[in-house]
Amino acid sequence: MRGKLLVLAGALAMAGQAAAEDAAPRELTAHEQRMRALYADIISFRTARGHGQVDDLVAYLSGKLREAGFADGDIMVTDYDSDGVPTQGLIVRYPGDGSSGKKPIVLLAHMDVVDALPEDWERDPFTLTEEDGYFYARGTQDNKYGVANLTGTFLRLKEEGWTPTRDLYLVFSGDEETGMISTRAQAKWVAENVDPAYVLNSDAGGIALADDFAPRAQQVQMAEKTFVTYELTVTNPGGHSSMPRSDNAIYELADALTKISHHRFPVRESELTRTYFGMLGQTIPGPLGEAMQRFSADPSDAEAIETISAVPSFVGTLRTTCVATMLKAGHAENALPQSATATVNCRVFPGEGVDSVKATLAEVVGNENVAIVQLKEATESGMSAFPDDVRAALAKSLEARFGKPIPMLPNMSSGGTDGMHYRALGYDTVAIGAGASRPQDVYAHGLNERMRVDAFYDGLDHWSIILKELAGR
Repeated sequence: MRGKLLVLAGALAMAGQAAAEDAAPRELTAHEQRMRALYADIISFRTARGHGQVDDLVAYLSGKLREAGFADGDIMVTDYDSDGVPTQGLIVRYPGDGSSGKKPIVLLAHMDVVDALPEDWERDPFTLTEEDGYFYARGTQDNKYGVANLTGTFLRLKEEGWTPTRDLYLVFSGDEETGMISTRAQAKWVAENVDPAYVLNSDAGGIALADDFAPRAQQVQMAEKTFVTYELTVTNPGGHSSMPRSDNAIYELADALTKISHHRFPVRESELTRTYFGMLGQTIPGPLGEAMQRFSADPSDAEAIETISAVPSFVGTLRTTCVATMLKAGHAENALPQSATATVNCRVFPGEGVDSVKATLAEVVGNENVAIVQLKEATESGMSAFPDDVRAALAKSLEARFGKPIPMLPNMSSGGTDGMHYRALGYDTVAIGAGASRPQDVYAHGLNERMRVDAFYDGLDHWSIILKELAGR
């Protein structure tokens, strides 16, 4: 693997950094018009937890696929209980003729989104808005673009009369952003009924753009950190607020969280992360790029570690991270708190282990009154291979899109995706999303999530080229 990763470094160093010219408004093709409408429709469903619209989106997508000629027997809708909240999953088979003799390919996306409160946004988060060269709405990046692009690709290929040489499967989950109950069940079903050659994920990867919108590299997610959440709780007899106690549940919890905020887990590295920093550092000017290259050569370089750690986008690639995300305390304004609870979300570097992280949190807090409980089962997964045929197909798609070869940059995601459950079952799972963004344009899970309009349209051939290479004659 090391040879394959390092050989990409030379290509990355040669990547052009020419400024992207502002293009005049494009005249949309029939396919582009349809895809824009499909994208807008998919975004309009508020598929956040508790709003009950995942099943509406499933019905909408199923209808579109049936209209294009997919048989009812090839469209499977599944119902799940996601920690007491109903949701659905969608699995669609594109039948192949079997002439290649190869195993099927599974393609992933998730239909749900992190909720967005309309009163907090500048624009309606569930209405696609085009403004100043961007599409704005919740899910424009994470992951309604993946859902729209994969669905649109299946629709177009079916209407072209194309028959793949092996089966292709869309697997869309309904609770990736929350419990991942549907994802786990779908992964188990895929293992038992499909046994794919590998799994391709639309929910990560994507093309990294420079400040001037020139393509730096196609990121290829081959591993991801383990997602695990802990609850820290302090209980207390409480009492009347006019008679303060020497101990207080809120203060004890606040002290514990302050200690966690000051703790930094040790630096971890792997061949994948060293290669990632070495290659990416060649494209980033100034001290940050230099630090990345120094870390790649010497992961103990303290100055390089400090420089990289100062950038939120990259700190997660260096180490396990834990951060407080939610608080709940007290029961009345005139009563001492009887309990205080904090939610602490951790992203664990592969190999460190969730039990080790829990023990570290307990040691850092140093207070037996703070109970630490892990919420939900964590899925720990390793690193995937980058299959040669996927590499070649992706390279062809990128060259068609940009008119020249674009480096492919293997990386490890700090966030979690559906892919972890397939890796945990032993399937090589590679995320090669079609989106393209500058770091400053990534607002997934935040206010004013957006996608570049030209990136949306320019990525519409991404999956069709790849699938025709992998399952065509």
